[in-house]
Amino acid sequence: MKALAVNQKNAPYYFLAPVIIIFLIFMIYPIIHSFVLSFQKFDSGVYSFVGFGNYMTLMKDPVFWSALKNTFIYLLVQVPCMVIISLALAVILDQKFLRLKPLFRMSLFLPSITALVAYAIVFKMLLNTEYGIINHLFQSIGLPKVDWLNTTWGARISIIMAITWRWTGYNMVIMIAGLQAIPTSLFESACIDGANAWQKLRKITIPMMKPIILFISITSTIGTLMLFDESLILTNGGPDNATITTGHHLYNSGFQFFKFGYAASISYMLVLIIALLSFIQFKLSKRENS
Repeated sequence: MKALAVNQKNAPYYFLAPVIIIFLIFMIYPIIHSFVLSFQKFDSGVYSFVGFGNYMTLMKDPVFWSALKNTFIYLLVQVPCMVIISLALAVILDQKFLRLKPLFRMSLFLPSITALVAYAIVFKMLLNTEYGIINHLFQSIGLPKVDWLNTTWGARISIIMAITWRWTGYNMVIMIAGLQAIPTSLFESACIDGANAWQKLRKITIPMMKPIILFISITSTIGTLMLFDESLILTNGGPDNATITTGHHLYNSGFQFFKFGYAASISYMLVLIIALLSFIQFKLSKRENS
């Protein structure tokens, strides 16, 4: 058997080959296969080509539109709130006079490395109507109990609170990194000119942080559009599909009803929406900077 001739020219290709093969098998092939699958129907163990039939069914599916509406409600409420809270916490925890900053930062970052299922179960216990801590606190100050998980807006607010709690600390750490990259000379010059804290925040911090804010907005938008665990564990999409998300509907279609072709069409519709929103965010940012 002839040995492989390895030299300085072709050595990098041999080193890269295993990674490329794994990438092709576990990334590229599933993407291509799922795209082809979105044009097929699985029935009685047999796949048949249906063209754009799955996408046409998708356009007429009331559950899909309900899931998409719910997902955009979470997106429009949760992402701006989380960005603002993350920036506020980052500014506070970047102050020189503050003690125990590593402890506070770690405490706020910990939720992001908590297991998704574990934190969703904890929130389900906290928000329980009968024995949840939040309702207990409400009653202790004379307020009535709230049926958080069994009413339309109560359940939506619960999911928004859960997502915000989980990801605010993660985005705060990114914000702090961005704040520490701002030249201190800008703030020193502003102090000489007599600028107060609010003016420095508005005129220096926020403009210099725009690339970071854009990055967090895009990643948070993508994450929210892919939301699944909270909808499944906290509310199971209820009441009456009031909290179901597109990711949850995709899961139900594929793994409960075994409509794999239809589930694949949902995933590619989601990819299209994410790409479109990311493009719009980039364009708006570029226009504002110019």
